[in-house]
Formats: sequence, C-alpha cells, structure tokens
Amino acid sequence: MLLNPKGGCGKSTISTNLASYYANWGLNVGLADFDPQKSSLNWLHQRTFDLPAIKSINANTERFVYPEILDYLVIDTPASLDKESMLQLIQLADSIIIPILPSPIDIQAAGYFIYQLLLKYRITSEDKNICLVANRVRERTQIYGELIKFTNSIKLPLIATLHDSQNYIKYSSKGTSIFDYKDKHYLTRSIEDWMPLTDWLNSKETPFFSRIKQDS
Repeated sequence: MLLNPKGGCGKSTISTNLASYYANWGLNVGLADFDPQKSSLNWLHQRTFDLPAIKSINANTERFVYPEILDYLVIDTPASLDKESMLQLIQLADSIIIPILPSPIDIQAAGYFIYQLLLKYRITSEDKNICLVANRVRERTQIYGELIKFTNSIKLPLIATLHDSQNYIKYSSKGTSIFDYKDKHYLTRSIEDWMPLTDWLNSKETPFFSRIKQDS
C-alpha cells in the first residue's frame, strides 16, 4: 500500500510501477485505486493488451473485498484521509510504503503524518511492514540533505531513493512503466533505484518470493 495523506508525493507513480514490476514477473497482479481521481486506473486504461496484464480494481473503503485470486495487490490511496478511512485502509495491507518528496512542505507534512501513524494511531513496524521512499530526488541539493536528516530522526527505515526523471512522465501517458522497457540502457539508473525497495518487499515473505529469488 502507498500511503501518505499529502497529495502529489508520487503514490500513483510508485503504485503503477510496482504493479508493472510484479506483472513482468508473470504474476497475477491487481491495482486497487481508492483515490477519487483514479489516476492509477486511468494509467491502466491506457495499457495495451500486448503488455503483462494487471487487473483493474475500482475500490472504495465501504465495500472493498480483497481479491483472493491475486498473487499481489498494489493499493493506491487518496490524499486527505480521515482517521476512520485511514485505519480501514491500513488493515488491508501487509506492507506500507510512505513516499516523501524533498521539499519543506512535504517533509513537514510527512512528519505530522508519521507522528499520527506511530503515536496517535499506534501503528508500528511490529504491526505492519512500513518503510519510507524518497521520491523525485536530486541528490546534490540542500533540501535532499534536510530530507535525509528528517528520515534519520524517525524510527522507520528509508529503503529507497528514486531520482527525478522524465521517464516516469514519458511512459505513464502510455499505460507503461520503466519495467516494461527494462532492456533500454538509459533506464538502468532508474531501475537500479527500485532494487532496494523491491528487495525489501520480496524479503517480507510475500507470495512467490522464493520463485522470484530463484529466477533472479
């Protein structure tokens, strides 16, 4: 599950790329979009039949049923969640990814959200697999240094750093992801950015981890 009540932090981009990553392993993958804007499902509607299939799930918190036929379900969540909706969504997830942008507003908002998650709602890493992902990063900037200071100060691991790249915009309009073009040499750095995150997810004893580990 991609979770951060701050809008524009990259939840849909990460959701769609993760769904594509698992689909390219030949797994039965679903993409559930709880966001009223349906950005992830709009991406999926652009996806052509010659690409690895991803099941479209138009979801809401009131009548959502986990599709048991899936190997993996990637969940995209909306911004501005109230407490009840957030807790309902959290119960659906085995692993929670919190994307954070390197900007003062996003760092402050993430700090408040993580405070609520860990202290107010009492959701900890013992209850769920929770990690942080730095998104749209330019490393040689002062604000990136501030983001690292922030992530070092809390009790959640910063698993991956995804660099700012126009490739995500380029492919999203086609219903594709960087993992659909992993043989392209110019995508090497972007794909390498994802390896710590996918390794972390696969290490959580998720379905078919043993097959992925063996094949890789």
